[in-house]
Amino acid sequence: MRSPYNTAETYSEDVAGVPMEVFRVSAYYMAPQGLNVVNLVAACPKGGVLFTEDMISWHVPCRVTPLLDGRITVSEMHMGINGQRLDRSQMAARGYTLSTTDFHIVVEIPVGSPDGYYKSHAPDYQYHITYFVEPMLEVLWRTDDTQDNTRYKVLFPIMTPLMPQSPQIQDDTVPETRVFSVLLGTFLHDVELRNITFSTGVLTVEESNAKGFTVQEHSLANGSKSFSLQVPFDADVVLKHNPERLVTSYFLPLIFGLIILPEETPFALPVDLQASLQDVVLPIMAGTCDQNQFYISVKFGSHGSNFKAIVGPRELTAEMAQDYNFYENSTHLSLILPYTAKDAVFELLTAESVKSRIDLILLDRANDWVLADLYLACYFPLKATECHPNGTMTAVAVKVESTRNLKPSQLTLKDQSCTPQFSDDRFAYFSFSVDTCGTTRTFFDDYMMYGNEIRLSYNNAQGAANTSPVDPDYRQTISCFYVVNETQTVAFSAKPRTYEPAAEIGTGQLMVQMRLSQDPSYELFYQAEDYPVVKYLQQPLYFEVELMHSTDPHLELIAENCWATLYEDRTSLPSWDIIVDSCENRNDSYATIFHPVIYVHCDAVICDPSSQADGSCRGQCVHPPGQSYSRPAGVKKERRSTDSTRQRQISSGAIILSNL
Repeated sequence: MRSPYNTAETYSEDVAGVPMEVFRVSAYYMAPQGLNVVNLVAACPKGGVLFTEDMISWHVPCRVTPLLDGRITVSEMHMGINGQRLDRSQMAARGYTLSTTDFHIVVEIPVGSPDGYYKSHAPDYQYHITYFVEPMLEVLWRTDDTQDNTRYKVLFPIMTPLMPQSPQIQDDTVPETRVFSVLLGTFLHDVELRNITFSTGVLTVEESNAKGFTVQEHSLANGSKSFSLQVPFDADVVLKHNPERLVTSYFLPLIFGLIILPEETPFALPVDLQASLQDVVLPIMAGTCDQNQFYISVKFGSHGSNFKAIVGPRELTAEMAQDYNFYENSTHLSLILPYTAKDAVFELLTAESVKSRIDLILLDRANDWVLADLYLACYFPLKATECHPNGTMTAVAVKVESTRNLKPSQLTLKDQSCTPQFSDDRFAYFSFSVDTCGTTRTFFDDYMMYGNEIRLSYNNAQGAANTSPVDPDYRQTISCFYVVNETQTVAFSAKPRTYEPAAEIGTGQLMVQMRLSQDPSYELFYQAEDYPVVKYLQQPLYFEVELMHSTDPHLELIAENCWATLYEDRTSLPSWDIIVDSCENRNDSYATIFHPVIYVHCDAVICDPSSQADGSCRGQCVHPPGQSYSRPAGVKKERRSTDSTRQRQISSGAIILSNL
């Protein structure tokens, strides 16, 4: 008869400390002698196993009381595996022992013996293993009274408790090869690598290999296995960080997804790999200059364009990049800046040039480390002083780096009332006559020198401080040299005229033109294509009014009225008098207002000097000096009574007045 454990027909009984499941049966059958009863009993152990780290001890009672009555003797005792009896040599070869104590028969089996096997488990997604073996115990008891034999044979499957495992993670990375290499193991034969989680997502083994990574499974002689993975430093799944300016730390966070067959029980194993390498290639900068501009190029390093560019004191912005002709591709960037750029500084001013410098610093975005720097300084043409033949001097003062607090508008000449005609936050422009503003004159052998000085006084005209006494003094000497070879005395005499010239009476076309000369020599004139002409404020303008194509040497040309307007229309307002009734306007009492463009117009009269005509034909400016001829600004005077047949109207082209 057979019965499962834990049924109504079975019960549990503790025998010598070993729990046993007992099954009792009474069989009744008819025999010739009458009704016979046979009592059958089976007692199977359910426990009695003790475990150590490397040994299994199975305890079976020496006397199984449900089976035996009275005194007994153990006649035979054998052990086996999987139902197969082992002899002593086989047991010794496997390390098995079979022994008895006062109460128990003890079978000892080493954990991991070849007759059993290991199995993987993953409770709570953690890797564990168990060892399974099925020993057999066979005992022959003989009762002392009746000499009856009882043969007892038990096949008892044993599985060890869960043994947690920590698979070895062997980091075989050699930083110089720029490849992460890791070996994961060992695992039992029933474990399979299903996928790997990278920083960018989950990839199967096949996808990982297709992406250029190397994933391999390695089988060992004892039946276990391990897995290896290789990932290049440059892969997109690798995270990078720079703990130092020239050192890169590479991080590869991984989660290996494994399963246990055949149940397909999943578990995961996280691994973090890190390697550092001094492999940072810094950017390389170079710069050149021409007559007007800085040219800067940057060759990217290993970080590409991942940096902050500081131009002068400011970080490069999109608006600045547009102003500085910024260009960038995958390997380089370039900048083109004028030497007067806001972010450039002036180091030195000489008579013929100015030394300008531009600073470019590349900073690491995360740590502000200096990756590269360039300090490019060049000399650019700039005349600090210009000397004009009419005795006018012009000078430019520049705010240099050593005078950071200087305000150019506060600069003066020796005479503090002589201030700049134009100034901004970097330049001051002076224009003055050599007999004003405290200009000195010194004679040498063949030269005459006019000298002055641009300076900054500690106090202005109102007594307020212009600068702190601890700031460096600002003094710029300006001078002009004129050649003085010799002095000549010229004598002349005049003979009285025997007759007054007179023009022949007749009619015809006479042409009058006005031209603007480039200098007081009146040899070079601006042409029509040169307009508009650019001139500095208070710089003299040299106009010539000419009677053209006339064959009569007795005719005289008088500039009757000349004035300036803002527009090409000679009658437009406002207007400013230059010549009034053939004389210069000596009573210009109006404050000057600077305008960017002006036009100059004149009324010219062609006269016969021999006639007794009144007005302008009496000669150029024959009115008594001191008499006022000016008119209110913006108001045109009435036309004179001069015969319109002898009067011509002429105008100049546009003249642009520049502050500097």
